[in-house]
Amino acid sequence: MFAPPRGLQPLAARMRPLMLDEFVGQEHLVGEHGPLRRSVARGHLGSMLLWGPPGSGKTTLGRLLADAVGARFTTLSAVMSGVADVRAAIAAAQEQVAIDGTRTVLFIDEIHRFNKAQQDALLPHVENGTVTLIGATTENPYFEVNSALLSRLRVWRLEPLTNDQVGTVVRRALDDPERGLAGGLGPDGGVALADDAFEHLVDLAGGDARAALNVLEGAVALADAEDVRDMAGHVAPRLADVEAAAQQRILAYDRAGDGHYDTVSAFIKSLRGNDPDAALYWLASMIAAGEDPRFIARRIIISASEDVGNADPRALSVAVAAAQALDWVGLPEAQYALAQAATYIATAPKSNRSGVAYWAAVADVERAGSLPVPNHLRSATRPERTHHGIGVGYRYPHDYEGADVEQRYLPEELGEREYYLPIEQGYESTIAARMTARREAREAARASGGARRSRDPTPKVDGMRASGNILRTREENRKRLAETERRDASG
Repeated sequence: MFAPPRGLQPLAARMRPLMLDEFVGQEHLVGEHGPLRRSVARGHLGSMLLWGPPGSGKTTLGRLLADAVGARFTTLSAVMSGVADVRAAIAAAQEQVAIDGTRTVLFIDEIHRFNKAQQDALLPHVENGTVTLIGATTENPYFEVNSALLSRLRVWRLEPLTNDQVGTVVRRALDDPERGLAGGLGPDGGVALADDAFEHLVDLAGGDARAALNVLEGAVALADAEDVRDMAGHVAPRLADVEAAAQQRILAYDRAGDGHYDTVSAFIKSLRGNDPDAALYWLASMIAAGEDPRFIARRIIISASEDVGNADPRALSVAVAAAQALDWVGLPEAQYALAQAATYIATAPKSNRSGVAYWAAVADVERAGSLPVPNHLRSATRPERTHHGIGVGYRYPHDYEGADVEQRYLPEELGEREYYLPIEQGYESTIAARMTARREAREAARASGGARRSRDPTPKVDGMRASGNILRTREENRKRLAETERRDASG
């Protein structure tokens, strides 16, 4: 693959480590006792998938591992390559083996961008050892890579670099006279980066070494263009130059990838965990990174029912109102409503008993199927149905004290099942007390020989029939009025 002369390469490309000892980070993989270092020390390198965020060293690590076992290293980008390119790389690997027995490491960047046919084209050649495949992805491979190919790869997870590790990379770029910035700028060469600028640069990189070096290179170019130098003549980028080169914080967030799922997971768990400060931080992170605010509003609504539930029934109203406010006013003003809803839910009493009860009922439906409705609960709107006992025996709760009467509502097959068990927290404690009082009243009525009737029973009126009569009368009056207006208009 063509590579421009080193002097024309970006700083991040020039500063790629040349050996494993120079590699920064991922101690759990390539540290002294890391499995990958121990593996290549024995001359063994199996096909693998490197999964990690941008700037964590996936491409560099792949190259260094190939060098460590003396393999030929060839790269493809899944963004720019197709099946024809894969086949060409495989043919070249086969030819190399035939010529001198040298094995080939085929590195495919962003391998999750390959479709199923492209991934399938790799299978036989990975399985028979024609190539050692090293795939790199920022996405969760268990969702994005075919299971057939994934079963032939060992997945290694790379972590974002710590600030100290990013600082090591930046310091190395500042001090290296051949590949870095220590020569060629100013009378005495070199770059002097002030402590505040250095700390800000490392902090805003968010664990991405490549991003840090790109911002550093941009800041040096700005300072050099304005001839900003220290007393020794070194180019001296200021904090303002770093901020200008970065434009804004580099957000490690991908709306379609792991950053999306990890961040929203942190947001939801902060709401559930009663931490409004963390909830606001993750909310701000998602908004700043360009997340769809309607997605955020939906998650807040879900949390209002799933995590708060009847411990504070107002939480659902607040969450829905925030979603409606988002539709009415949009961003940026709707951030107030989203923040209000997030903090309300994060500080509200919590109960998941409604959801737990529902899923317990779902389990019974799945186990026993849809059981027959007890006869006394069936619809008896047509008189002929009562001749068969349908609807007979139903007792109207409003005719009894407390608008409650003991009768069976569940199918007999389920016995005395109790799904909803409210907790003694928030408004749900009121619900629990109400349920207890009703249970005690039913037991007392049973002990006294029957349900207690209301002193003022509801009048026996068929509401649906009355409603139909009213609507018919309304329609007749409308027709009569329209006819009168027509006659008046005609003369």
